Amino acid sequence: MKIAVIGQSLFGQEVYKELRKDGHVIVGVFTIPDKDGKADPLATEAEKDGVPVFKFPRWRLKGNSIPEVVKQYKAVGAELNVLPFCSQFIPMEIINFPRHGSIIYHPSLLPRHRGASAINWTLIHGDKKGGFTVFWADDGLDTGPILLQRECDVEPDDTVNSIYNRFLFPEGVKGTVEAVRLIEVGKAPRITQPQEGATYEGIQKKENAKVGLHFTHFQNHLSHTGSRGTGKHTPLCVSLQKLTFYGSTLVDNDTPASGQSLEIPGACRPGLVTKQGLLLFGNDGKMLLVKNLQFEDGKMIPAAQYFRTGDSTAVELTEEEKVFAVVWKSILSNVPEIEDSTDFFKCGAASMDVVRLVEEVKLRANQLQLQNEDVYMATTFQEFVQMCVRKLRGEDGEDELVVDYVEKNVNNMSIRMPHQLFINGQFTDAEGGNTYQTINPTDGKPICEVSLAQVADVDCAVAAAKAAFEEGEWGKMNPRERGRLMYRLADLMEEHQEELATIEAIDSGAVYTLALKTHVGMSIQTFRYFAGWCDKIQGSTIPINQSRPNRNLTFTRREPVGVCAIVIPWNYPLMMLAWKTAACLAAGNTVVVKPAQVTPLTALKFAELTAKAGFPRGVVNILPGSGSSVGQRLSDHPDVRKLGFTGSTQIGKQIMKSCAVSNVKKVSLELGGKSPLIIFSDCDMDKAVRMGMSSVFFNKGENCIAAGRLFVEESIHDQFVHRVVEEVKKMKIGDPLDRSTDHGPQNHKAHLDKLVQYCETGVKEGARLLYGGKQVDRPGFFFEPAVFTDVQDNMYVAQEESFGPVMIISKFKDSDVDGVLKRANDTEYGLASGVFTRDISKALYVSERLEAGTVFINTYNKTDVAAPFGGFKQSGFGKDLGEEALNEYLKTKTVTIEY
Repeated sequence: MKIAVIGQSLFGQEVYKELRKDGHVIVGVFTIPDKDGKADPLATEAEKDGVPVFKFPRWRLKGNSIPEVVKQYKAVGAELNVLPFCSQFIPMEIINFPRHGSIIYHPSLLPRHRGASAINWTLIHGDKKGGFTVFWADDGLDTGPILLQRECDVEPDDTVNSIYNRFLFPEGVKGTVEAVRLIEVGKAPRITQPQEGATYEGIQKKENAKVGLHFTHFQNHLSHTGSRGTGKHTPLCVSLQKLTFYGSTLVDNDTPASGQSLEIPGACRPGLVTKQGLLLFGNDGKMLLVKNLQFEDGKMIPAAQYFRTGDSTAVELTEEEKVFAVVWKSILSNVPEIEDSTDFFKCGAASMDVVRLVEEVKLRANQLQLQNEDVYMATTFQEFVQMCVRKLRGEDGEDELVVDYVEKNVNNMSIRMPHQLFINGQFTDAEGGNTYQTINPTDGKPICEVSLAQVADVDCAVAAAKAAFEEGEWGKMNPRERGRLMYRLADLMEEHQEELATIEAIDSGAVYTLALKTHVGMSIQTFRYFAGWCDKIQGSTIPINQSRPNRNLTFTRREPVGVCAIVIPWNYPLMMLAWKTAACLAAGNTVVVKPAQVTPLTALKFAELTAKAGFPRGVVNILPGSGSSVGQRLSDHPDVRKLGFTGSTQIGKQIMKSCAVSNVKKVSLELGGKSPLIIFSDCDMDKAVRMGMSSVFFNKGENCIAAGRLFVEESIHDQFVHRVVEEVKKMKIGDPLDRSTDHGPQNHKAHLDKLVQYCETGVKEGARLLYGGKQVDRPGFFFEPAVFTDVQDNMYVAQEESFGPVMIISKFKDSDVDGVLKRANDTEYGLASGVFTRDISKALYVSERLEAGTVFINTYNKTDVAAPFGGFKQSGFGKDLGEEALNEYLKTKTVTIEY
């Protein structure tokens, strides 16, 4: 027979292939348009065979068949239409045209479960029997005469996927082909469907759908689909008076609930309109959360906005934002005059137009996160354009961010600082309302109260991150969309860079000019760099050695590890967060970040910007708190699959042990350092002095790669020391917000005390303190930069890191290259190192033999977002920055196929 196949999907592809094997002539395949440049599997198969393929976005407009579409269809001369799986509405003019009419595959035992999502409803209602029907199409909703049916048992643990893959797909293909055979030989029955037992699901026949205030039957569906109730499934739809509910999910009975009451007729208690949606309380003790509501006029809104439907005001568009209006109008190009009240769907738009509209908008406004359901919630021209603008500006009510700011006027600007935990896209108080004071090191006074996370808060944040990874939009998002979000975040950080730098200055003591350029500036660069990697993470194909004929394909996939924990230090609060978090997010993971307890504020401001950038809830979570409780719980948590840590070697060892004992989670560690800097007599002295100063005193010495020990060749030792001391004396110590300040306060009081004690120990052991080494007599945590010489290898200050502005100088004999190398490597640390010499051969010889993750030659502190960074020995393992950093947040899966 001459057959037209109308439909889509892998199921349609298999039916098509089997019909050809049976000797039928496929005169045309009518399927959906390409999506993101990719053809549907049915279209791909037909095009390969040279069969005519038609990709109509729609078959009718305003209820009438489109003449040109009908003409092209009729031209193929089909004797039978086969609709294996079709999401488009096919006019009766097409259905009735072939000599044998049209047959349709439906995945239920009709007349039960007519309408959409038949498999879901089979499971929701707890049917013992499932199956499929091939029926003759008529002008009703799945009401045509039955041609063929096949049934199967529904197992107790069946999911939509399991019953589909076990029976409905393979047997459905066979059954559809068998139905065609029966038609060909003239033995195909036409059995009228009985009215008894017929069911229409609520999304199709609303007059038959009423809210059931017993929600137990939903449990079958949720357990069958393997969901915890937070995933995105085919919408459940019930009606209450003039409302229709979409996206209903069961929630735990102990879920905290607060919101505005909404009377529900017949319910044991009023519903609650919460930030998450409408919470209904069933008479059977179950609770149901409804995401979206539809009114009788067809308008949809997020359920959380039920009491705010009349609050929206008009938005004035910028020139850039007018692109939304252009795209909307281009989709409805057949409508001569579009007004603010023009309705998208009443003008004939269908589901494929929704897809096209969303993709076109996202293509032209790559920072906008738009979903298909957003179109259904803003159906008129004005509503859609204003909704897009609000989303782009971060003013969208669905994900409205409520921030209890601490506001201060400082540095000639007004800064607004969040101070609560950030969990699942919202700022919230810590368990039990626990708080602590974060201190301004410039004057030693409190900046504000900050929420102090508890173990229970860690569990909530990890659960949110896990749900976002496994069930949320983040896990489904394509890599390029993920990159667009990260670019948008970097743009927002740049817009707020002065505010971020000011917060960094008052919270950590960083000099404002340095905070602006390095703390914040490099953070922005880091997110832009890794945003570009999102769609370039790829595996490889591998030729494997097997007996002939070798019909094997082996390839690798690079996959995100899942929930990651990141514990960051206090010296570069924002930059260290960026170094790790950017690579983590680019790889597709979700994250729980514990900033240092003494410097939490830029991390919390960063959290606010992630929400404004459009990151889905739960992707980024920020928990200020102590290492002993928050850090330890993250190390122990069984759902955390990777932990990245920057801090001391002692704590790193404890974290490594906890990660191993808990669930052998992946770990990367950037730990302590005692980085050697070797200065040879043939160096450029001016540069060696300038860079030597920077190597020690950069960022007040609170620098993980600071030169912990300088080795200066004997013939230039005294000259070098003299010049360094003179330069140190010129350094201005003062307010970090003063643009002329060179050296701000140390980060916190305990660290200041440690530095004073460190210098006292050096003096006691016989090292010569040439300058500084004591607290400055003024309010705040100011320390006078110190210079030690005559330091012997066995001294405490020669072996241990100060992590402060303390220069340790030792001399070495002229021309004793190997001797100074031995001394430089005689440490358990290996984070960074440096060498100054004009002799390039000597420089390369030394760099090859220095046992450190980074070697600087005739420069220092020159890190870049594209260059990998990490240590050797007890300075840790794993890399930040560069392509290598992605490896820390990815796992490699090997797949082998025999064909």
